Amino acid sequence: MEKKIADDYLNQIILGDCIEEVKKIKSDSVHLILSDIPYGIGIEDWDVLHDNTNSAYLGTSPGQEKAGAIFKKRGKPLNGWSVADRLIPKQYYDWCLTWVKDWVRVLKPGGSAFVFAGRRLAHRCICAFEDVGFTYKDMIAWSKEKAPHRAQRISIVYEKRNDFINSNKWEGWKVGNLRPTFEPILWFIKPYKIGGTIADNVIENNVGAYNEKAILKYVNSPDNILPIKSNGDIGLHPTQKPLKLMQALIELTTLENQIVLDPFCGSGTSLLAAKILERNYIGIENNKDYYDTAISRLSEVKEGEFELT
Repeated sequence: MEKKIADDYLNQIILGDCIEEVKKIKSDSVHLILSDIPYGIGIEDWDVLHDNTNSAYLGTSPGQEKAGAIFKKRGKPLNGWSVADRLIPKQYYDWCLTWVKDWVRVLKPGGSAFVFAGRRLAHRCICAFEDVGFTYKDMIAWSKEKAPHRAQRISIVYEKRNDFINSNKWEGWKVGNLRPTFEPILWFIKPYKIGGTIADNVIENNVGAYNEKAILKYVNSPDNILPIKSNGDIGLHPTQKPLKLMQALIELTTLENQIVLDPFCGSGTSLLAAKILERNYIGIENNKDYYDTAISRLSEVKEGEFELT
């Protein structure tokens, strides 16, 4: 299959399979990949990336219905319902391998890939990227201003069993995790020429360094913790990220007119950020509703229209 140069797709969203569509892009033609990939934790049907044989999975409990829009679906407990459930992390790794080879191929040497990955399976994503040749540069923490918390008091479980001895004994203990106030952003680099230097690569490919001056427009110091608020720009997608967060990552690693690729573009926030910052973009999305949302959002703004506030 003849590969098309990235220019053939500039400033478009492709409605199709992200794995197959990226294969059509020519090697060494993209400056940045920025994508909020599925986490594999069962947020919706599209986030189920393992063998699912239990009818309770993605169902709804009375507690979830009472909570409203938060945690609408039932996920699998960490311990699983069966021995087969222990294979979920390995199956997520296998799924990442189905597309990551083409990611490293289409990036320019020294180019960055920012990947939003869930805390639970991020390590499997990192291994998949490393195993196809990416260099794992860092983990950035997006610090959220608020986060839902559903850790259940174990004493309540015992109360429902009329086991008041254990209910009193375990008062104050909970089942679940601490409040998830950060999400990992995995930062990968495509290796540049062996024996070369990063300074040489920046001249040759115009990528590889980061713009400290630019990131200071969004945060007070160039730390790997980014406390960037959403300002209410969420709700169009179950896992939508703040526009300014995407802008910060784009400005950190690219110049104007360079190409930003998002193979899992969802409602198009990364593409919108690229357009506002006068970068070229390529998006891929297989869900028609999210595709339509992204097209609509992009049609409503012009390059450079919004300023930081």
